[in-house]
Amino acid sequence: MSADHDQNRYLEPGRATRLFNATVAGLTRLGLSLFGSRILAVRGRKSGQWRSTPVNLLTFEETRYLVAPRGHTQWVRNLRASGEAQLRIGRRVEMVRPVELADDEKPPVIRAYLKKWAWETGAFFEGINAKTPDSELRRVAPGFPVFRLPS
Repeated sequence: MSADHDQNRYLEPGRATRLFNATVAGLTRLGLSLFGSRILAVRGRKSGQWRSTPVNLLTFEETRYLVAPRGHTQWVRNLRASGEAQLRIGRRVEMVRPVELADDEKPPVIRAYLKKWAWETGAFFEGINAKTPDSELRRVAPGFPVFRLPS
């Protein structure tokens, strides 16, 4: 593992990521979800303005989750500050109040996320994959925020 997996972990999106996100966001706004994609809208913690980004909504063991593969991103920080967000697909908007998971709860969710989206986000996990032992997933868990969406 090359990155320090802690509360400061953040991988800034490169040009390819920004282009891919723009494409996914455009399709999702049109109502076409790619494998569970949604537009997450969260009020900025300083500006109060709505900020949006495409996310992969994971359903695992009948519960929905948001995982931040690039770490403690702006959407994560804004969500922590506001406590609520909107999930959008097409014209459908759902208000949610995500609950952040403790590090000990994250390994099975991270594993499920990687099983579904490693093809898209695997590079952000820096050597971690769906077959990584739980002990290693627990070690790196602080660098990967995970939020449960109450039903």
